[in-house]
Amino acid sequence: MSGPTKIQIINGPDGKPAFVVIPYADYVRSQVTEGQRRSVPHEVVEFMVVHEMTPIHAWREHLAITQAEMAECLGISQSAYSQQEAAPKN
Repeated sequence: MSGPTKIQIINGPDGKPAFVVIPYADYVRSQVTEGQRRSVPHEVVEFMVVHEMTPIHAWREHLAITQAEMAECLGISQSAYSQQEAAPKN
């Protein structure tokens, strides 16, 4: 998950860097990681309501990462994470 990111730098009319383009998934991860997101994305809510996923399952799907990757980030085993993801949605 922490591999190199393909970025594109766009220069302005003065030839100096003006914009940086990054993959959307990287942007979403940065917003969640930095705590800047103020609302839950529609896709996460849809996963929870339409597909009846638990919140942590919906977020993982939204971030497009595997259970193993999520478990590694959390410092737990994949099977422990899987149990949490499958917990009742009370």
